[in-house]
Order: sequence, then structure tokens, then C-alpha cells
Amino acid sequence: MKPEPTEPEPLQAGVAQELNPVDIGSNQPEPCGVGVKEQAVPANSALKEEGTCSPPPPDDDYAAITTPSPTTQAEDANSIKKLSIELPNDSAPVPATGRKDSVWSLGEGQAPEDVDKVIDNPPLSTLLIEKPQSGTVPVGGDITFVAKVEAKDLLRKPTIKWFKGKWMDLASKTGKHLQLKESFDRLTKVHTFEMHIIKAKDNYAGNYRCEVNYKDKFDSCSFDLEIKEAETGSHSLDIRSAFKRSSEGQEDAGELDFSGLLKHREHKQQDDAPEVDVWEILKKARPDQYEKIAFTYGITDLRGLLKRMKKIPKEEKKSEAFAKKLDSAYQVDKGGKIRLVVELADPTVELKWYKNGQEIRPTPNQRKYIFEHKGTQRIMVINNCNGNDDAAYSVVAGEEKCATELFVKELPIKIVKGIEPVKTTVNERIELECEVSEEGAKVKWMKNGVEVPTGVRSRYRVKCEGTKHYLVIDDASRDDTGTYSVMASGGTSEAHVQVDLKPLKVHQDLQDMTVVLGQPIKLNCEIYPGNVPGRWYRNGQLIQPSDRINIIHKNRVHRLEIETSSLHDAGDYTFVPEGYSQSLSAKVHIIDPPRVHLESLNFPDNTVTVVAGNKLRLEVPISGEPAPRVVWMKGERVILDSGHRVRAETYGDQTSLTIEVTEREDTGNYKIVLQNEAGEDTASIRIKVVDIPDPPEAPLVPVVGGDWCSMTWEPPKYDGASPILGYFVERKKKQSSRWMRLNFDLIKETLFEPKKMIEGVPYEVRVFAVNAIGVSKPSEPSKAFTPLAVTSEPTMLVVDDVTDNTVTVKWRPPETIGAAGLDGYLVEYCVEGSNDWVISNKELTDKTKYTITGLSPGCKILVRVKAINAAGASAPRTLQHAILVKEVVEPPKIRVPRHLKQTYTRKVGEAVNLVVPFLGKPRPKVTWLKEGQPIEPSHVNIRNTDCDSIIFIRKAERSHSGKYEMTVQVENHVDTAIIDIQIVDLPGPPKSVIIEDVWGENVALVWTPPKDNGNAPITGYTIQKADKKTMEWFTCIEHYHRTCVTITELVVGNEYFFRIFSENMCGLSELATQTKNSALIVKEGLQMKTPEYNDHDFKEPPKFTQPLINTFAVAGYNATLNCSVRANPKPKVIWMKNKMIIFDDPRYRMFSNQGVCTLEIRKPSPYDGGMYTCKAINDLGEAQVDCKLEVKGGFTFCELMKRGVPLHLIEKYMNETKTVEQEK
Repeated sequence: MKPEPTEPEPLQAGVAQELNPVDIGSNQPEPCGVGVKEQAVPANSALKEEGTCSPPPPDDDYAAITTPSPTTQAEDANSIKKLSIELPNDSAPVPATGRKDSVWSLGEGQAPEDVDKVIDNPPLSTLLIEKPQSGTVPVGGDITFVAKVEAKDLLRKPTIKWFKGKWMDLASKTGKHLQLKESFDRLTKVHTFEMHIIKAKDNYAGNYRCEVNYKDKFDSCSFDLEIKEAETGSHSLDIRSAFKRSSEGQEDAGELDFSGLLKHREHKQQDDAPEVDVWEILKKARPDQYEKIAFTYGITDLRGLLKRMKKIPKEEKKSEAFAKKLDSAYQVDKGGKIRLVVELADPTVELKWYKNGQEIRPTPNQRKYIFEHKGTQRIMVINNCNGNDDAAYSVVAGEEKCATELFVKELPIKIVKGIEPVKTTVNERIELECEVSEEGAKVKWMKNGVEVPTGVRSRYRVKCEGTKHYLVIDDASRDDTGTYSVMASGGTSEAHVQVDLKPLKVHQDLQDMTVVLGQPIKLNCEIYPGNVPGRWYRNGQLIQPSDRINIIHKNRVHRLEIETSSLHDAGDYTFVPEGYSQSLSAKVHIIDPPRVHLESLNFPDNTVTVVAGNKLRLEVPISGEPAPRVVWMKGERVILDSGHRVRAETYGDQTSLTIEVTEREDTGNYKIVLQNEAGEDTASIRIKVVDIPDPPEAPLVPVVGGDWCSMTWEPPKYDGASPILGYFVERKKKQSSRWMRLNFDLIKETLFEPKKMIEGVPYEVRVFAVNAIGVSKPSEPSKAFTPLAVTSEPTMLVVDDVTDNTVTVKWRPPETIGAAGLDGYLVEYCVEGSNDWVISNKELTDKTKYTITGLSPGCKILVRVKAINAAGASAPRTLQHAILVKEVVEPPKIRVPRHLKQTYTRKVGEAVNLVVPFLGKPRPKVTWLKEGQPIEPSHVNIRNTDCDSIIFIRKAERSHSGKYEMTVQVENHVDTAIIDIQIVDLPGPPKSVIIEDVWGENVALVWTPPKDNGNAPITGYTIQKADKKTMEWFTCIEHYHRTCVTITELVVGNEYFFRIFSENMCGLSELATQTKNSALIVKEGLQMKTPEYNDHDFKEPPKFTQPLINTFAVAGYNATLNCSVRANPKPKVIWMKNKMIIFDDPRYRMFSNQGVCTLEIRKPSPYDGGMYTCKAINDLGEAQVDCKLEVKGGFTFCELMKRGVPLHLIEKYMNETKTVEQEK
């Protein structure tokens, strides 16, 4: 905190009067500590109130008075600081006073005219998706506060802290009254943090805070806890007896103890002295007088008294000069500007501003301080804030003043360009360079975590040129190798420095060698200088000279010779000169030709036989150096070591072929191929797999009897490499699942005849093939067959009708049908005297009546009928006598339906479909007449059959109305019938409507019937009226039958028009007849003359009354652009982005309502930023407005690819993002 200003009243002075002295013997209150806290706040956040501070739990009640609140989280790079000034534990709880501390969030400064603008977008939480909410709980009750964090983009669990007030971490206070709980939901990926307060006490009330950290992200939330308790009147008890200590040093010390009042209630004597109201004395006294008053009136529990005093509401004195004072503190970044605003109750009062007690006076040429007047507001603007502006400010209006403090935040020094790694040799110059964000900043150079000495005698030199800092080492040595780092207040950069010896000159390097097993090995190299000794290593092991190994050093040449090579001599050879880090190396490779040792397997003809289904593992010894590459092949297919069922594996000196479950397809020749650098070898092995045969094909059942059938089948295609010994046959009922074997001895042939089956039951049969290995799987079942028998003959065959060329017979079904059922009947006939039966129906008929056609008139025929089912044809049923083909005449008779005996009525447009049946033989001739004239086929469709006539009109018209005459004629016999058809339509309106008389509130109307009644009688009229002002029609009377009416109860002063609709059975007429004149209802003796007005032309070209505003959007959150336009007629609104019309894009939604035009951009990305235009066009002109949209918050390359953004736009966006980050 800054020192207290001298002339204006300091901030601490107003706070101290509410504090309670901690030391009982002190006469003056101790100065309170004001906690200052910085929090990261989004850059677009508006002014936000922090929750009130409250006393900590009882055990730390008074420790908060002198303990300053520590600074917490670091700032975010894209956020500004928020300063929170809290009053310590001296104010009453929230329910008592309702007091809150003000918290201001200040950015780079704001123009005076922008102060009162409302910021539309509230600050967005970066981590918390559900924040703890303020709550109320009674004394002794439980309450839980919940905070949730979404972990979708988090790699680990975030850190959370719970605070009471501004500084007390509740993690160390957990116990029986406070519990903290954490949980994680894997489905929703949400961390849940809970704080449980159990059996709450009075002093638990106050403000709490929850803070969440994850790497560079930070979020916090404040909430209040209110403890409800029963109010007790201060005047109803004797505080001199109440505030006596019940137990010194215990937990309940300071609480009210009424036991003293209860013990001596009976023996208490009334004191004649006047009662003293100690509460009123304490309220009026200064805090330094509390101890004296307590001593005077015998109050020993001073601590309990002070706690009760804090719960008494205090009346704040209202300022007479200020309507709104300065806040307790402000904060601003260095280089920014700040506006201090007060509002006066009396604008004529003289106002003075002070800085640390010195009056601030405006100067004409200096723009440091700017004073503004805006109504009753008085504003002081401080531009370009620096460290000198970090002071206490006050403003004096008349005899009153208010004070505040301004904190200027020093921005951290950031490393703009870090140091780079260096690799050099001895005696070279090393220069490490870095660049910081400000000139004159101090940095610290470190080597391996230890600060670099930069004294006069040090090997290290440090220099600074503007924002660049250098660390210089003139003569580097190997000891200078290490990790160097530079530290600033806002970051750290480090790099590795490597100092090596100068390299040797190699005239001849070691060469890699490949040697056949048993041949000599010779390695040599030539280096400069030549007098440098060295050592030889093989695979990291030092090589010593021996009888077989010879090491030679002659001048610059170093030679290693091995007489006879062995497999152990293969490896990496290295020559290391002494004193140098450089070494020479080469690889020596020993090779041996590969070979397959197939003779050790002892397989006859190299053939292996295995039964299908068993496991086969064939191991073959091999040799060769290097280890040969082994390939197993079957035909052209290579067998891999990663196969599931068949795989080839190689282990050291042997290779194996493994078949987990052998199959018949595994039979064949297998080839082994060995290859290495020394050569190639091959070998072949034959594997034979024997198996059970394949199942035969599904058997065929060509013949089926009543209880037997005959079946055949084909042998299986594959006999399992073993001859077929015979077959088993099984059968089952189709709806059963149990098969029954029909033979126990093998059937040698492919033919069998099952017997003893039930008639009418469907059966299936199948076959098994057997060889020496076993029984095959069953064949597919045969098609279902049913043992069936034919039916008995049909019964009661008689003649039903005879014409000149047809005979109709009918019969009854057979008496015995059987299990096969009945498929139909076959009708045959023959001419009398012959035996040539002709089938009349080519297809079976399921009816018991049939007409034989195509007969010659006058001939005689015999007819017979057979019943047919799946088993065949039954015995025929034949007529006993021949039939003479000759028709019998029957007079015609028209049977008119009952609904056609009256007038048949239909509406215009409806379909007319009338069926009129008739009788007569032979087929009658039918004719239709309308009003005695033939009917036009184009208007009415008529279709006649043997027994009825149909008249059909698809869409009836009024011209189709009339009397239709139907005539049916058979030879000389005639019958007629008349059908009356009436087509009706809506009527026309009345011919004329006349206002016959107007008197009082009544109007008499007279009209004439309509000219067109719609081909139906008029059933009534509907009368409507309309006021001339609105011309809205209202129905007065419906279904009125007369042609004159009197309309009553009209409003005096209104002028009415009337219209009338006609009505028939089809409904109201489409049009109505309106009165030419209007009826004015006037009061008797008065007549008003209506003035004439000219209609106003409201047409106008488009004009934007509210333009578009430049907008910042957050990536991933919907953004809207709004403007308003006025035009008549209604304009066409077009939205454009970068002069391109937005059309049919699902990411945009456009609305227009009452002239307000809105463009909604769904989850924008930086690609959606740009210039947006709204254009309105109508017949009188056009207008447009523009705005710029900038989308903050970026996406990764993968996210942009998933959204379908083109590659060139992604590259442009990524480059712009890097440029912005470098500028920041």
C-alpha cells in the first residue's frame, strides 16, 4: 500500500473506525491491512463487482487484521489485470449491512464519450462450465457448493482452490465442519469439485471464492454464504450480566451466556437507581472508548461485546456534496490512461483534485491531466500512466472530500527472441544474443543453473544494445560446455553450448570389410599427425595383441591383422587416437553359404502325411552366416511368419512350418529357400492331408406314393483322398428337427426307396458318405415331399344354363378329398356318338360352376368333371344324358334401384356413377336417350354388360341435368325406365340492393332475387354491413327468406354500406351485391359534413436508420450483425461478405422483421472474418451499409481441415496467426 496522503483524507481512516481493537490495553485502533489481489480477467470484460469479504472461521478471527493478503495468480498474456481491494475482518456479515467492495477492471484507456456505453458481451469463463451459486442456510444446517470444469481439451486434472474472503485457503481447514470432494465423469468428461459445510455457525457467513488453474488458463468465481439466525432484541437483556465470560480460553468464549441471569432470578433485588442503556452509549462512543465503558459497567467479556457490536447495523451518513464518490482503488497498465469520475449533488460546487496531498492544476500545453465536465459528472483523465502516477488521489467538493488510490502495473519483461544453441571448437569466440521487450531491462545470465560471474576478472562479458543483450566468451575452452539461460521478469530462454577439440586430419579412413569364414582380416588407417598413439576396439571391447591378432603402428599408418577369421571376429571395429574425441570405425562382416539339412528328417520321399484337423509342426535344421533369410513357399504363395493358422518361423539354426489345424487345401509341395550374402540353397517337402469326404449333393425324389417314395443322389465331388465305402440315409418330418436313420448297413448304390410314411405329412431326406477316415457331413435336405392320394369323384353334376353356343354346368365337391387337398377341377366334353373328350378349361378352376363356350348350335354334347390335386386326377363324374345346345328366351326386366326412382341430385364438379341392373336372355340390347335425343359419348360415358348398364360422368355440369330414358330389348320384348338427374351449382348474387329508407338507428333494404338460382331453389339470403371508415364486413342476418329487411341497432354517427349473398342447397353465392349508396346514421337535428382528405404517399427509397457496427467475435461462439432499414414498398435485403453475395450457405442465417435485418454466423472461425455488407433494394432506389468482423481465437490445422477450409486459406490464416503472436 502507498503511504497515507497528507491533505486529503486517506482510505484507511474511514475503515479504521469500524475495526475493533485487538489489544485490550490499547487506546487507539490499529491500522488495518488492506488486501490487494490481482486476477486475470478477459480483455472485453466490463466493470464487475466482487463479493463482500467476511470473517474467517473462529480460530483465525483476529489474525486477518494485521495479515496482508498475498498476491495470487499470474496474468494471462491476452488479459488485463483486475484489482480487488478488500476490507479485512471488521465489517458486519452480508445480511446485516449488505455492503460490497467495488472491483474495477481497466484496460488501455477509454475515450470520455465511451464511458457510459454498455458492453453487450459479458466476460466468458475459460474453464468453469458451472459456477458455485450463493446460498442461505440456517444455523446448524448443511450446504454444498459445486463447481464443474470441462476436461475435453485438458490433458490432466486442473488445480482448484477454495478461499474464504480474499486470502484464507480452506484446504487446511478441512475437518468435521468442512469437507472438500472431487470426482470425474468419464462419459461427459467433466470434473466436479464440491465444498460441503456441515453444521454451519454464525461466523461462517461471508464471501467465498473458487479458483481454477490449468497451465496458462485461469478462472475464478465468488459467491456468498448467508447464515440465518433468530433476531434478539438488544433492549430485552442486561448486557452487563450477559457479557461475562463463561469460560476463559474455550471454544465458546465470546458467545452470549445467560446462565448468570437464570441462577439469581429469584433473589434479584430491584435497584432503585435509573437503568443505563449501555448499547446507546457504545453506539455513540469511539472505538478507543469501548474498553473504558466495559470496565465502568462491569463487562468482562470484551471480545464477545465487540462481536455483538459488529452485528449491529450502522447508519451511513449520506454525502451532501457527492451523488457518487470515487471507488476505493483503481488499477491501470503502464502507458495506459485512466478516468476518475465523480458525480456531484450540486454542480455549482467548486471541485479540486489532489495527488498525494498536492493540488493538480491543468496546464495549457501539457496533456497529462485532462479535466472534463459532463452534466453533474466531473472527470479527470490521466494519460500515459507511469510509476510516478502510482499515488493516492482525492477530490474536494466544498467541505467534503473522497479519496482513492491508483495502482500502475509494471508490465513483465518478456524475451522476444531467445538465445540459440552454439557448437564450436576450442579457442573460438562465443557470443550469445537475446532480445527483450523493453529497453534498459535487467536480465540475469545463468550457466547450468548458476549465475554467470561478470566481474572485471571474469572470462564472461555482458553488454546491452537497446533491447538486445549479449553474453560474450572470447577464448572458449572445453569447460565452457553447458546449458546457458537468460532470465527476465516475464520469461526465460535457454540453449546448449558445445565446445569440442579440433578434429584430426584423416588421410585414409577405415573401410568396411566382408570376409568369408576362415580368410584373414586386415584393417588399416592413416592419420595426421603421425606420432599419435591409439587403441583398437571391437564392439566396445579393447583388443589386445596375441598369436592370432597383430597390431602395427608405423608413422601415420595404424594396422590391425587377424590371420584366420572366425564368427566371433565379426563386429564394429574402432580406432581411437589418444587425446582426441574423434575416432575411426568400420564394420567387419563374416559370411558363410546357407544349407538345408533335410536328410536328418528321415521322411520317405520327403512326404509327410497328416489327418485333417490335427496340428502339424515341421522343424528343418539350417546353417549359414549371416543368418540366412528363410522363405517357405507353396506354389507361388509365400508363407509369412505372421499367419494365424499357417506360419513359418526361424529360430537360430532351424526353421519350422506350423499348421495349427490342417485342412485338405494344405496338401501340396512346399519349397524352402535360404538366401544370404554368401549364396542360396533350396529344398522341397510334400505334405498330404487326408480327410472325410464332402457331403453328397441334395438327393432328388422323382416318384412319391401314398406312403413311399423313390430317391436318388450323386457321389460327393471330393472323396477325402480315400475311396467311398457306402452311404447312410436319414429322413425327418419337415416341421420336426429329429432325423431318423433308415439303414444300418452301408448302401453301395446311389438309389434308395424309403417306406412306411404317413400320408399328407411333408418329409425331407438326406445322405451321408463314408470312407476309411470317417463319415461326411450330411447333404443338404431334399425338397420337401408329401405322400399323397387322389380324391374321390365330384358329386351332383347338373346343367345350369344353355345358350346357342354355351353350356353352363355346376356340381358339388368330392365326398373324400384326402390329405393332398383339392387344387381345382378339370371340365371335359365330347359330341354325342364319339369318344374324343375335349378339355374345356386349359387352367384348373376352383369354382364349382363352369361355362363351356364355342359350341355349335343344335349339337348334343356329354360333359364330365374331374377333381385334381397334387396326387393326380380323380375318377370323372359324367352327365347321364346329352345336352342340346339351344338358348331359351327370357323377357327383359329393368330393376331400377330405390334411390334412382326419385330425382338424383349432384353438385357441379362431382362425379356421377349410376348402375342400373336388368334381366333378359339372350343378352338384351340397351339404349339411352336424354330428352328424346341420343346421348353424346363425349359428354356421358355408358358401359353395358350382360346384367347391368352403367352411366358415368367424370365431372358433372349443369348441362347434364335432365331425364334419361333407358330401353332394354330382347327380340320383340322391350322394357323402359326413366331416371331424372339434376346438377346444381352455387347461385348468383341478387340483381340489385336498394336502401329504401333510413330513420333513427334503422335502415330498410329491398332487393330482387338472383338471375341465376344455380338450378336449385333459393333457400335464403345473408345480409352484411360495413362501416365506411374501416370497410370491415360483419354479418347481420343469415338464412333470411324474404327480399326486404330492416337492419336495426346501428351506431349513430357511422356511415354504412350493405351487401347481400344468395343461398341455395350448395351454399352461398361467390359474389355479393352491394348498395351503391351508403346510409348515414345521424342524430336528429344534427348533420355533420365530412371533410375531404387527400391520401398521403408513403413510398420512399431504402434508408438505413441504424448502420452496421464493427464487431469482434469469439471463435466457436455464434455472432450476429444487426441493422435497421426503412423503405416502402418493402425492400429486398441482400447480405454480402467481401463484396460476394451470401447465398444458400448453411453457416449463415438471415432474418428480417419489421425493418430489422439480422445476419447470424454459426460458430465462426477466423476464416469468417472480413467486410460484411447489407444492401436493401426496392423500385425507388437502393442503399447499403458495411462493417468489419474480426474473429478472435484460432484453430489448429487439423480443425480447419475438418471444417473443409481450402488449403490456401489455411496457409494464409496460419501465417497471419504467427505474425500476430510475434507482434504480441
